[in-house]
Amino acid sequence: MSSETYLNHPNFGMLYRICVLDDNQELFTTLYAQRLFFVVINGPDGIKFDPIARADARIKVENRLRMLRRMGSTEDYQQLQAIHRRTFL
Repeated sequence: MSSETYLNHPNFGMLYRICVLDDNQELFTTLYAQRLFFVVINGPDGIKFDPIARADARIKVENRLRMLRRMGSTEDYQQLQAIHRRTFL
């Protein structure tokens, strides 16, 4: 089963979801280059795209990894760790 999620940005085209950050917040990157990162907020007024720097995106993913490890979500942790390696290393 694939859990990949894509979203179409009005200016940058297809975005690929890296991970869920919080309630109603997810981290996305451009599908092909993976150079532009966005925190996507799904609120009552619709979807909002907040661009963030690569370094900030990496910190957010690393924070999510720490949280998953503390929660004992081994499978989710391993999947996100693989995405982290592909994206940031």
